[in-house]
Amino acid sequence: MITSNDFKTGLTIQSEGDIYQIIEFQHVKPGKGSAFVRSKLRNLRTGAITDKTWRAGEKVQTAMIEKTPMQFIYADGDNYVFMNTQSYEQMEINTKQIEHEKNFLKEGMDVNIIMFETEILGVDLPEKVTLTVKETVPGVRGNTVTNTTKDAVLETGYNVQVPLFINEGDKIIVNTQTGKYSTKA
Repeated sequence: MITSNDFKTGLTIQSEGDIYQIIEFQHVKPGKGSAFVRSKLRNLRTGAITDKTWRAGEKVQTAMIEKTPMQFIYADGDNYVFMNTQSYEQMEINTKQIEHEKNFLKEGMDVNIIMFETEILGVDLPEKVTLTVKETVPGVRGNTVTNTTKDAVLETGYNVQVPLFINEGDKIIVNTQTGKYSTKA
């Protein structure tokens, strides 16, 4: 248990039967009335972001989130199979739980599986990943200065906008948070 006065960005808490991560918070001391804490929270089950106000000193239950290092092995229909690199234990995660993350997963990639008790909350990816361009229209010589982009399909099937000088077979670095092209590898 902690109080709302002890909030820190990134802290995970339990409230009203859900698990939240604190994105930002602000202590407010109005001229009249008692102090309170205004917070922005991300629901770790749904990904939804909500605002919540707490009385100063209000008790809040912390949530112990565990990050287990695992390796992505393969996709099997609607399930993605991961293996614990220490115990060689395998775990399946349904596609619905990793809708955004699956766009950047490739076989053999090391990730962290986020868990609360025995419930799987999702996959924590590296900030940037290197992926190969599978399909794109040919690059045009001399178009390296403009900010014009074109569609490219990556090895994972994800569609991303890339500069005109990127060709099929090129390796590019993609930001997993935004899903956008970062640079050529």
